[in-house]
Amino acid sequence: MVAPGRRAAMFFRAVLGVRQLGPDAARGWVTGLSSLLDCQRRCVSCFAGAAFSGPRLASASRRYGQSSALDRFLGLSQPDSSLTSHPPAVSIHRDEQDLLLVHRPDMPENPRVLRVVLLGAPNAGKSTLSNQLLGRKVFPVSKKVHTTRCQALGIITEKEAQVILLDTPGLISPVKQKRHHLELSLLEDPWKSMESADMVVVLVDVSDKWTRNQLSPQVLQCLTQFSQVPSILVMNKVDCLKQKSILLELTAALTEGVVNGKKLKMREAVRSRAGTHRPGPAAKGPNTQSVGGPQKIGWPHFQEIFMLSALSQEDVKILKQYLLAQARPGPWEFHSGVLTSQTPEEICANTIREKLLEHLPQEIPYNVQQRTVVWEEGPSGELVIEQKLLVPKESHVKILIGPKGHLISQIAQEVGRDLMDIFLCDVRLRLSVKLLK
Repeated sequence: MVAPGRRAAMFFRAVLGVRQLGPDAARGWVTGLSSLLDCQRRCVSCFAGAAFSGPRLASASRRYGQSSALDRFLGLSQPDSSLTSHPPAVSIHRDEQDLLLVHRPDMPENPRVLRVVLLGAPNAGKSTLSNQLLGRKVFPVSKKVHTTRCQALGIITEKEAQVILLDTPGLISPVKQKRHHLELSLLEDPWKSMESADMVVVLVDVSDKWTRNQLSPQVLQCLTQFSQVPSILVMNKVDCLKQKSILLELTAALTEGVVNGKKLKMREAVRSRAGTHRPGPAAKGPNTQSVGGPQKIGWPHFQEIFMLSALSQEDVKILKQYLLAQARPGPWEFHSGVLTSQTPEEICANTIREKLLEHLPQEIPYNVQQRTVVWEEGPSGELVIEQKLLVPKESHVKILIGPKGHLISQIAQEVGRDLMDIFLCDVRLRLSVKLLK
């Protein structure tokens, strides 16, 4: 069965010039140094919380898996062609992750590189898309806004090309940042990312009828200030649309009827609604000027348009191939075994916070403080984590624990499963809830 995003892309490709590239072959096996560390292999069982036991890992992947970052770096893995397309795992040890990050890239003879910034309003699906592009869930995802709190890097390496994804927080105005006492990183990181970008991907949630008809003032302002950076439009969540014909008028509005310097050859379903859509005056970001005027709702300089569902591997594969093809000649920035710039502790903390946002109501998850008290290798080689969750009210303690401890146990189980997939090793996680004093 053809995915909904795929059907929409096929239907509008001739009209909108949406690019589809042929499938790319799997990345060739790259072996690293073999004399750096003497690694013992592990045979462990998965355990998250007191009541969760996951499947035993295959013996061939007892350390981190045959395509793990460290094994690739050390050259311990076997060059099995069926595994080479798998993304590397992240080491559970910070020193090993740091070693990979600073090690000289193992680039081929003619390397190519592309730095890509993902921009969009909060909850547009940037982290979901990044995870799908990377092949592992290394960025937190939830239905609540501001899940991503600061900039994080994800690295895709295939053959001679390396694409560096800069997953940024949703663009917000200074007014919202002050009103809701949000971290300054939510305001500044997207702008800083643009300074080193080779391409910007603008994500729009087409399922949100309140925001989908126009680019936000902050996105427009960022595109205007960095107009020299090539940009593409990704219309996300097309699988949620009952009437795909709405994509035509959305495209006309978001691109001002121009893609790659050419006017769209389509009968405009609805003329520009500049008179009815009046975004407020653009909030000023660092060193920016105001954007044209209140009637500007689209960007006429997008090079390509992609219509997809970030949850669909088939849809995202087309975008991934496009980005890899756009990589420019230049040296890699990271070793091929690096998947993300985050430390293992940061990944764990973000994963726990994701589950808190998903399971707790209203403002409660935003008030939880996290403190890791244990991060160590267990007697059988498993990762043992203990984290305290500190909350400001006694009522929050009861809500987070849940009836008979079911909620906190469920959160621990879900986090454990996610961390197993990221680290490709077994995880034993204990969460405790305390009143903040």
